[in-house]
Amino acid sequence: MSRIKTRFDALKAEGRGALIPYLQAYDPDLETSLEILRGMPAAGADLIEIGVPFSDPSADGPTIQAAALRGLKAGATLTKVLEMVRAFREGDNETPIILMGYLNPIDSYGPARFCKDAAQAGVDGLIIVDLPKEEADLIEGDAQSSGLDIIRLIAPNTPDARLPYVLDGASGFIYYVSITGITGTRTASEDELANALPRIRKVSDLPIAIGFGIRTPEQAAYASRTGDAAVVASALISTLATTLENGHPTAQTVPSVLTQLKEIASAVRGA
Repeated sequence: MSRIKTRFDALKAEGRGALIPYLQAYDPDLETSLEILRGMPAAGADLIEIGVPFSDPSADGPTIQAAALRGLKAGATLTKVLEMVRAFREGDNETPIILMGYLNPIDSYGPARFCKDAAQAGVDGLIIVDLPKEEADLIEGDAQSSGLDIIRLIAPNTPDARLPYVLDGASGFIYYVSITGITGTRTASEDELANALPRIRKVSDLPIAIGFGIRTPEQAAYASRTGDAAVVASALISTLATTLENGHPTAQTVPSVLTQLKEIASAVRGA
């Protein structure tokens, strides 16, 4: 049983949804991002998404684009992100880790070698934003062989007729992109979320994580209660960015992000 399924099963038994914070690897440098990563479980993270810095993050808004550029400037590569996960696993063998990124770096690395190395490093799942189901055979078999969950994305405008096809072979959880747009630009209304999720649940019994536009503790609490998890990304990255001086971390960088995460986690646990 994967760490992802184990964690969602445990949370279901507790009667609550999950909080999935996001951080961009190497933002603003390896040491700072690794310190934040290591602090996230104690601050309330149930699962963690790590963004792989990429030069053309087509689904991301200005906040995460800037974080990706900071990460690249700090020297991030796919190999180094896996080393970062491996370092995290030295002290935490339970918190599920999901890599979120784009296909080009994986294709350049070699999908089979990447899946093997990712699993050995301690990665549990993959969200490949620009990999459509029609081309999933590029990595799907290698991921399954390595025990990695392939997490599919569903959007508000995904037709009902397409849902069974897109979700065929999905595992871990479903990532519901709650808006038709890029990250960090707006938030879906409660009515939009309430109307969207039942049609997904008709097709799959996988947990549903709601992301894109979840910024406040109240929004995270509602998303985790309506779905099975809330993904918080741009809000945390924005906080990190406000603490930087000339692109470099300050004494406030790590505590500011983790304090915000604790506040969001408190709301999710009280939902």
